[in-house]
Amino acid sequence: MAEWDEDQQWESDWWGDCSNTFAEESKQISYAHRMGLINQPINNGRWPEYDLAGKSVLDIGGGPTSMLLKTRNGGHREVLDPCKYPNWVHLRYRTAGIQYTVLAGEDIEDVVEKFDEVWIYNVLQHTQDPAKIIANARKVSHLIRIFEWVDIPPHTGHPHELKAANLQDWLGGFGTVEQMGENGCNGRAFYGQFITVA
Repeated sequence: MAEWDEDQQWESDWWGDCSNTFAEESKQISYAHRMGLINQPINNGRWPEYDLAGKSVLDIGGGPTSMLLKTRNGGHREVLDPCKYPNWVHLRYRTAGIQYTVLAGEDIEDVVEKFDEVWIYNVLQHTQDPAKIIANARKVSHLIRIFEWVDIPPHTGHPHELKAANLQDWLGGFGTVEQMGENGCNGRAFYGQFITVA
């Protein structure tokens, strides 16, 4: 089995049947805030909830629990992820009106549609070519919202050690680096919003 296939198998095994994803979803509260999303729940008992105001969003590597599941008033919403998840995950996205496409971010050139925003969070360590993913994202949107962990040595399932300087170079702008310790988020994070020329 090739190394990339081993990484994908590790990721799939880690998620398992996707029945208890609370630990990852609690981290998303911290990610979203730092990506510039505003939690605006209406009086319906759903929380968190982010109003997209009609915008279309592509979530690269959103996995089985994309933050798009916590949005309302969106235009076209789509999740790209190459990993295999249980069939009920696909049904959940379809029920929520979110397109789910089994595709790696490196292969985004197959996506010809333009989006108002691209979201990338806690994904680039898991990929084959993080620089290419960001380059591809810049082609399909004028705004990239990003949150990534930096300075973590590679290991199975996480073949890349991301550095803030590299991310800033690929994104064409400066982000924020923060040592975090909340909602299960522990480590050095890089995040921000980046305007692109799409």
